[in-house]
Amino acid sequence: MTGISAIPPWLPLVLGALLLPLCGTRLRALLILGLPLLALALVWQVPDGVSLRIAFLGHELAPVSGDRLSRLFATVFAIMAFAGGLYALNRSRVVELVAALVCAGSAIAITFAGDLVTLLVFWELLALTSTLLIWSGKTGQSRDAGMRYLVLHLFGGVLLLAGIIGHVATTGSVAFSSMGLDSPAHWLILAGFLINAGAPPLSAWLPDAYPEASPGGMVFLSAFTTKTAVYVLLRGFPGAEVLILVGLYMVFYGIVYALLENDMRRILAYSIVNQVGFMLCGIGIGTEMSLNGSAAHAFTHIIYKGLLLMSAGSVLYMTGKRKCTDLGGLFHSMPLTTVCGIIGALSISSFPLTSGFISKSMITQAAADQHLAMVWFLLAAGSAGVFLHAGIKFPWFVFFQKDSGLRPPDPPFNMRLAMILFAFLCIALGAWPAPLYAILPYPVDYVPYTYAHVVTMLQLLLFSGLAFFVMLPYLKRTLTITLDWDWFYRWLGPRVVAQAAQLLDRWHAHRRIDVLRHIGHFFGTLFLYHGPQGILARTWATGSMVLWVVILLGIYLVAYYY
Repeated sequence: MTGISAIPPWLPLVLGALLLPLCGTRLRALLILGLPLLALALVWQVPDGVSLRIAFLGHELAPVSGDRLSRLFATVFAIMAFAGGLYALNRSRVVELVAALVCAGSAIAITFAGDLVTLLVFWELLALTSTLLIWSGKTGQSRDAGMRYLVLHLFGGVLLLAGIIGHVATTGSVAFSSMGLDSPAHWLILAGFLINAGAPPLSAWLPDAYPEASPGGMVFLSAFTTKTAVYVLLRGFPGAEVLILVGLYMVFYGIVYALLENDMRRILAYSIVNQVGFMLCGIGIGTEMSLNGSAAHAFTHIIYKGLLLMSAGSVLYMTGKRKCTDLGGLFHSMPLTTVCGIIGALSISSFPLTSGFISKSMITQAAADQHLAMVWFLLAAGSAGVFLHAGIKFPWFVFFQKDSGLRPPDPPFNMRLAMILFAFLCIALGAWPAPLYAILPYPVDYVPYTYAHVVTMLQLLLFSGLAFFVMLPYLKRTLTITLDWDWFYRWLGPRVVAQAAQLLDRWHAHRRIDVLRHIGHFFGTLFLYHGPQGILARTWATGSMVLWVVILLGIYLVAYYY
């Protein structure tokens, strides 16, 4: 490589982030906005194939390896870094901004990692910087949630490390490419990836941690951790049918808990789990159409989910409230935030002429093409469920329904501008999907706007809307706390440990004397044979020792032969 193409796209973000504490306000703002744009330019300078090689412990690493899939994800990560930086500009602490840019740089580095070692390094860096974003919430809840997030993701990193070691020991290669579920090492790698994807039973970290970050921090968090997991699953495990089952579970898991939730940001956090489930289904189907659909849906999801979280963050920033029971009637004084929230809600619901429609429909069409009737039916039902919780519940309870009496204005200019940018992209990609389809991993021969598909989707959404208002008395906002799989390590776990400690104490009280007697006997026997005056410390005749060596070698040879 020569010139600008020799610079890894993630390098300006990581190095530039370290300069932020040394800069004044204006220069800091310039770096926050300029570095993602520079990274975006560098992304499209990376050629296909390995561009950078490094020798490491007898292996050849490929820190920069480009193709259509890596450029697609790196592009949307850079766009997210720019919009997120614009949204958080002058409203976030310096440490949070540093963590956000390094987090974005780590995500881009993962997309270009051609080897498992580079992948692991930036995987862990992503976990650490994401933890800092959570801790930037500066509350007791954010501190605790960040610690749980860190522990769980370090556990996922350990699983990934063990899987990589096993893979290298078996294959002798550190290259990151497609791998089948044909060995325990590959199952460990898959488990490490799925933890970051928010797959149950270890999914509670997502609605637990993300809502505790600052308004700008959650926007960044929504884009990188789960989507890098989708990327590595697309790269490493396309066609793994187990992902269809995991994905379908995530689709309905996210719907159920989002419908039960009262916290607006937790509603949107559960919807992340739901949407990643659609992507995993596409990866599990494994056709070119489904893989294109998963990649496209990850791209559009980052944008419309970012828009939804920006609108929710604006409400939180201007009102200081996040519970649906405390909100309502905000359309009177926050019209721009309301409109942007509605556009994001329509996009996540796959409404025609929005970005979600042109990406999610590729996954459902792939299921139909493969004659997976049950999968197609469940994905269609899942789309209706999404409209219930994110498409209607979120904007209805936050911006409409009863008047809470709150009259805050729309947020500051930079936050409004970021929302307008993402709202425009949601509509533009939905109305004109050709630019997105042109950069997908495989050639696209798909037209989303057919009469049958549009009518079917509109009927499904209208039926869901009718069902919402029919069931509205049962969806009454309440001050509830919902526990899912985290019950096991929040409630049951400490009690199991306490019971185990009590049993151990009882056993120790009864067996203490016997244990001490056995320990004394063991060390006495050890001293008898190995002590200064022990049997094995005495001198032996040379001939006797030779005889014993010959006997032992003979036994070993016979055992080895047979």
